[in-house]
This record gives sequence, structure tokens and C-alpha cells, in this order.
Amino acid sequence: MSSSETPVRLSMWSGPRNISTAMMRSFGSRPDCLPVDEPFYSYYLTETGLQHPMRDEVIASQPQDWQTVIEALETPLPSGKSVLYIKHMAQHMLADIKLDRLQHHRHCFLIRDPRLVIASFSEKWGDITADATGIRRQVELYRYFCETSSSKPVIIEGEDIQRNPEGMLRQLCDACGIAFSPSMLSWTAGAHPEDGIWGQHWYNAVEKSTGFAPYSEKKVFLDAGQQAIADELMPYYEELRSNRLTL
Repeated sequence: MSSSETPVRLSMWSGPRNISTAMMRSFGSRPDCLPVDEPFYSYYLTETGLQHPMRDEVIASQPQDWQTVIEALETPLPSGKSVLYIKHMAQHMLADIKLDRLQHHRHCFLIRDPRLVIASFSEKWGDITADATGIRRQVELYRYFCETSSSKPVIIEGEDIQRNPEGMLRQLCDACGIAFSPSMLSWTAGAHPEDGIWGQHWYNAVEKSTGFAPYSEKKVFLDAGQQAIADELMPYYEELRSNRLTL
């Protein structure tokens, strides 16, 4: 992409306990990319009153109204940058946000089996609800952007990337209209400048990594309440999964 072309603003919609931060690391390793970490988090906590870890610090670190967030995402990119990669949590997009302000973005959806999401999430956060997983909101956003966006939304599954990082990333880049860069396959360990302040609580595993963790099958044990949430969410997950990129 030449500097005269319109930059690609890539919105990656995920939920918690997926490989969303590793994906931000991957795109952030591109020399042409500016990564942004969960820009609507402060707004989400302010509006919902949820008592997430480091709530006060998160709210203080970002704008608390969605209009200001969107305006910041539309500012010109720094010299040498032609891709804006935005790591979103789908559940942060509450109903009052005007989604038409984001129609011109390239929209991608990072999905994971709700049973795996719930099992992992429960290790970090006890108050798990269907909405907290973001899966149902992912489907709502996917349907909306399928109808309104100028480019077809793309769906990828985290485990597929772990099975074949280069193959899946090449497909993802092609679907988003950007060239694949081998730099996307590795990154430096530790915290990165783009990390939200909440990374101190949530990013301990990815901070130890220098690339995508190899795929390994995980055994899941859910209690009755957690299984009920997983059962509720499974049709939404399957809708997205049926449209995902495959090799």
C-alpha cells in the first residue's frame, strides 16, 4: 500500500480468553501497523458499573464516551503506518454506540468455542454471564456489518491460527486487502507500549510469549451453571463458525 492510499482500519471483534492479545501482538509486529487495545473499555465500565479488576485505573486511562473514542480512531495515522489494527471486545459495544460510524472499517471476528471461553474466563473472573463472553454480541455485529459494510466481514477461529499461524494469517491478510508480513509470526516478550493498563492483570501469559502457542486440545470441566451458559451460546458460535476461513 502506498502512502497516498486510504489506510486500512481493521476492527477485530473478539471476546475474552481468546488469542486476541496474541493477534494484537502479531499485527503490531508489522512495521506498517499501529495497534490499539480495547478503546471502548473505559466507556463500557463507566456505563455498566461492572467491578472489573483495576476498574478505576482503566476508566482513568481512556475517554469515557464513545464519540471521543471513535473520533480518535479516525485521526490520520502516523507517517509510515498504513494499517490501524483495533483489538475490540464485542461486549464493550453497548446499544447506544452508532455502529454506522464504523462501517468503513474492515471487520474481522475472532471466535472460540464458548465452553473453552467459559472454562478459561472462570479462572480469572467469577461473575460469568452469557453477555460477558461477547459471543452473542459478535453475532449481532457480524450480521450488521454483513448488511452495511462495503467489504465482507471475515471470521477466523483462534485454534485454527494456533494450528497453522502462517497459513491462516496469509488468508486473513488476503481477505482484508493487505499483504502478509513474515514479521507477524513473532514478537518480543514482555509488555508492549500499546497494551492497555489492564494488561497488568490479564496479559501475564502473552507477556511470556514470543509467538503463537502451538495448538493443544484442552479438556473442559464446567459446572451446571456454566454448562447452561455454554448451551445458550452454542448456536451463536456455530453460526459464526460455519462462515469462518479455512485452509
